[in-house]
Amino acid sequence: MTNIIVIGGGAAGFFGAIAAAKVNPYAHVILLEASHQPLAKVSISGGGRCNVTHACFEPQELVKNYPRGGKALLGAFTRFQPQDTITWFQAHGVKLKTEADGRMFPTTDSSETIVNCLMSTAKAAGVELRTGSAAVGARLGGANFPLSRFEITLKSGEKLQCDRLLLATGSNPIGYKIAQQLGHTIEPPVPSLFTFNIKNKELTELAGVSVNPVKLRLIVPEYPHLEQTGPLLITHWGLSGPAVLKLSAWGARMLHSSNYQATLVINWLPYLKQEQVRQHLLAAKKDSPKRLIASHRVVDLPHRLWQYIVSCVGISSESRWAELSNKTLNKLVQELTQAQSSINGKGAFKEEFVTCGGVNLKEIKFKTMESKLVGGLYFAGEILDIDGVTGGFNFQSAWTTAYLAGLAMASDSN
Repeated sequence: MTNIIVIGGGAAGFFGAIAAAKVNPYAHVILLEASHQPLAKVSISGGGRCNVTHACFEPQELVKNYPRGGKALLGAFTRFQPQDTITWFQAHGVKLKTEADGRMFPTTDSSETIVNCLMSTAKAAGVELRTGSAAVGARLGGANFPLSRFEITLKSGEKLQCDRLLLATGSNPIGYKIAQQLGHTIEPPVPSLFTFNIKNKELTELAGVSVNPVKLRLIVPEYPHLEQTGPLLITHWGLSGPAVLKLSAWGARMLHSSNYQATLVINWLPYLKQEQVRQHLLAAKKDSPKRLIASHRVVDLPHRLWQYIVSCVGISSESRWAELSNKTLNKLVQELTQAQSSINGKGAFKEEFVTCGGVNLKEIKFKTMESKLVGGLYFAGEILDIDGVTGGFNFQSAWTTAYLAGLAMASDSN
């Protein structure tokens, strides 16, 4: 009998354990979860709705959503991609729906649907789930247990042996520790997918105002500039929304190195050229000379944001379009298309923490997710140096890597 141990009772751990148990019913699959509540991150994901995957079915397009790991995932996505995820969940009684932005959720709009599906499927497949079982170390088998490949030590002192081991511990430091014990290199973990803190009281007083689209440019000295276009949300602490979260993901390492101090350049009107913006303002000056600039907005922006931008360039609330000098008009064009804000730290993105960093991808065979250094050792999910932008991409890489690892672990050819 093949003995398989999976460490980590999250999305990747469950999916890998289920795949292995289904492919090889004669395998003994043990799933170890340190806490007493498996799939906790799945429960709170997507605001409690669980953004299972994204409706992007071309691997070449899909990998563009991974700041780290996209190149390595390309082959993996040809074997198991979002369409396979949809099919898998449907076969296990869970229908998914696609929202306008491509994100996919269970039709119940409840993450518990996904949690219950994984729990019941694992049980039906014969996976032995052990909660409250924290692994603290692992070593390769020696003379004392020649028939087993690995020995796992639990916090309780208990020792377990297995032929194949899957590490699916997410960004938990214990996973990195075990990977290192078994000879792997860890790329230093740093936060990804976070909001920007902006110390600008006038701006943060606009909390709740959203604009779609805006174009953002991130400037960190000695690094290439990064850009993202998409929805932006002003918050009580600064800026959030998909454009900010994507920028934070692509700029995770450079922002970490700068202690989250950077310059953000905002183009509030990315669909207009700068000269077109100027013509809109000149037309207002010509056609509505007696109207107040602050109350007569001539571009498609929320009224409160327009008033804030007007005040930024020193235009009083009583100024009329006829009084707009060329110098002030130029400043207004600049503020609408190249406004600068200082980033002073990062916020969190709800309860959904994503980390970039983890096991070095050059040490993994992506066809099977097996270690190139240690036969019988597999990896899946966020323990790897893979992270995606917001929208279901992190779950998809977890499903894909776990499924491939599960199949390979259960194979008799290993």
